[in-house]
Amino acid sequence: MTALLPSDWADIIGHVRVNHPNIVRGWFSQLEPVTLIGGVLHIRARNPLQVRYLDDHCRIAFTEGAQAALGQLVTASFETDEAASNGHTGNGKAMDFELSGHLEVNPDYVFENFVVGPNNRLAHAASVAVAESPGTTYNPLFIHGDVGLGKTHLLQAICHQANQLGTCANTLYISCETFVNHFIEAVERGAMKEFRYRYREVDMLVIDDIQFLGERERSQEEFFHTFNTLHQGRKQIILSADCSPAEIPSLEDRLVSRFNSGLVASIDMPCLETRMAIIRKKARLRCIEVDESVVKLVAEQIESNIRDLEGALVKLDALSQTRNGKIDLDLAREMLQSNGTSHAITVQQIVDVVTNYYSVRLADLQSKKRTKSITLPRQVCMYLAREMTSHSLEEVGGFFGGRDHTTVLHAHRTIGATREVDPEFDSVLRDMTQSLRHRRVEVAQ
Repeated sequence: MTALLPSDWADIIGHVRVNHPNIVRGWFSQLEPVTLIGGVLHIRARNPLQVRYLDDHCRIAFTEGAQAALGQLVTASFETDEAASNGHTGNGKAMDFELSGHLEVNPDYVFENFVVGPNNRLAHAASVAVAESPGTTYNPLFIHGDVGLGKTHLLQAICHQANQLGTCANTLYISCETFVNHFIEAVERGAMKEFRYRYREVDMLVIDDIQFLGERERSQEEFFHTFNTLHQGRKQIILSADCSPAEIPSLEDRLVSRFNSGLVASIDMPCLETRMAIIRKKARLRCIEVDESVVKLVAEQIESNIRDLEGALVKLDALSQTRNGKIDLDLAREMLQSNGTSHAITVQQIVDVVTNYYSVRLADLQSKKRTKSITLPRQVCMYLAREMTSHSLEEVGGFFGGRDHTTVLHAHRTIGATREVDPEFDSVLRDMTQSLRHRRVEVAQ
């Protein structure tokens, strides 16, 4: 048995940070080398969630670092103390769920790392309330929004918080696909009794992407009874989807009614300030230094979703490792250009031009107001967004108060028809288009 020198451990961590920046997490500073026995370096983490992340994503990186620092064949092994492990598995049922398709919970997906903005404030507040008082506050809680906007983060944060507070001894977090596959397997094997016990005896059922339950009649029937059993027992039910309950294709009316009986909270596309805050948060988690001017540029150019923002940050960090290690505006422009987004016109730029011309506020465009003074500039924004950006109808509608794709399509047709018969209006749109293209050139320079 050999104790590791502090300098050797610093070399190992440094090797991982430099050569594998994509996997680095802020809590790596809390890792502790325990012993080096028989060519195995035992590394202690704070909790089982961290151990699971390290096992799944970091074993090769730490093994490479240990071999480079120590100059010998070494294998990295991760562990935690027995008390933490017992606290994670509770009464032993959680491990059974994991072996049966329990989704991995990301250690970084906690409430402290979630950036709250106007687009997600209700969903965040409801999630915190549910984690602190499951089964009594909002039951069920249904969170919906487009891809990459933070639904999964909130679901996993609830699991983390409930586990930490001890408000739920038995939590099951799965995907809708897992539920359906388990149901099919149970039918084929004649094991419906075991299936129902697995799903109806939990304290909290968390299902991601519930929209995949649509068009599966027998699975919907079984979930309907599972929902009723849990709800009547005051057990918490949390669901997420990419659309509201009423918009899920072929979902039975009785399930739509039950999903709507609790709180339905949407997550919309983040505004510029929220996107900047997200980049700052992600940078701190990855221990990356980013100048504020770079943060603003990336946030202006990438409007799609949070995953794309994080991907851009990771790429910036990787590029900086091949240069002088500094992330500046030139490097950011190069990265955005390679992604095909550096010179793209953004929805925010379109809004700036339109609101300036019509003397209205973005808040008015995102509101429910239908007066002509608000409706016209809103439709112009939607029209230009469809003409000059690559955003889908749903994405454009999400930016303007969560309106659906049919509203955007109607706006596009209306403005297109109006400019064909109104030369003065057509001239205004041409001026706006020219102004936006001029801004794109300025960004490119």
